[in-house]
Amino acid sequence: MPELPEVEALAQFLREHAVGAVVGRVDVAALSAVKTFDPPVNALSGRDVISAGRWGKFLGMECDGLWLITHLSRGGWLRWIDEPSQIPPKPGGKSPLALRVHFFTPEGLTPAFDLTEAGTKKRLAVYIVDDPKKVPGIARLGPDALEVTEDQFGEILHGASQRIKTAIVDQSLIAGIGNAYSDEILHTAKISPFANTKTMSAETISTLFEAMRSVLTDAVGRSVGQDAARLKGEKRSGMRVHARTGLPCPVCGDTVREVSYAERSFQYCPTCQTGGKVLADRRMSRLLK
Repeated sequence: MPELPEVEALAQFLREHAVGAVVGRVDVAALSAVKTFDPPVNALSGRDVISAGRWGKFLGMECDGLWLITHLSRGGWLRWIDEPSQIPPKPGGKSPLALRVHFFTPEGLTPAFDLTEAGTKKRLAVYIVDDPKKVPGIARLGPDALEVTEDQFGEILHGASQRIKTAIVDQSLIAGIGNAYSDEILHTAKISPFANTKTMSAETISTLFEAMRSVLTDAVGRSVGQDAARLKGEKRSGMRVHARTGLPCPVCGDTVREVSYAERSFQYCPTCQTGGKVLADRRMSRLLK
């Protein structure tokens, strides 16, 4: 899933490539992806692209009074095309394409970007609104992970009273962090994913806050300026524990372990984070019964 650093990089990519262009035709290939109907998608056509922005993990492009907002969910992505096909895609096909936005640039070029979604679970969402806050998911967001103060952060965590892994991926508490970067943040802070927010000391919260800022700032720095096609690889290359089950921890050399749930999993280092204790894996526990 694209998280804060990748979405920020995509917003910057749109600022550099789309701002100043005029929206041409908008092709909808997956009708289920469009969550609003008034104004219609074709209301974007003919409008100047003014800016691009990010709200948590939501990406938006401002088109002269209207916003195209998307949440890429787990399998979504934005792909820039310098010379797109001018043949409209057929809605309802098996292609990963959900939406294509064509442009006319001041230089006379006609590029486009595709919003695509891999996999069978179609969760990518597109909204056309005159105010980003009219998108329900944006309206529910907590403070941004790179804008929240340390005092606010501590108040939010103490008020949550739940496992820290669950709390920092809850977008209504802190916006922008997902499964991957939460693994990296907790590993950097040397905190167990199962630590309870209610009992965390001020010192631990301060350490976690600094780790959050450090991990995300570093990831944004590595991501912004990258071509959209290279962002996924850049994200993977910077991971120390996430998606590295069975590999050695780059800090202490212990084996990176995994806890699995129905649709997702997380990774951690026992030596760095849990005092050597291996956390219970619910999936393995069920298999052994």
